[in-house]
Amino acid sequence: MLSAKNEIVPGKYRHYKGNEYQVVGTAMHSETEELLVLYYPLYKPLEYWVRPFDMFVESIAVNGQMVKRFEFIEPA
Repeated sequence: MLSAKNEIVPGKYRHYKGNEYQVVGTAMHSETEELLVLYYPLYKPLEYWVRPFDMFVESIAVNGQMVKRFEFIEPA
């Protein structure tokens, strides 16, 4: 879910493959200034991951249908 400032809303998201993740917020890449989403898998909470913002919020084709890569479930 996006806020009015085009930032990700912290909270729980479901990946299109089924696993759930906790989004912490956004970060800026120090060299490229690319906006990244910081999150961790709820099944392995000690592993932090980043993904480019545009990729995190995009829709992708799955079995011929467009779906969100990460679907917002609930706020933090």
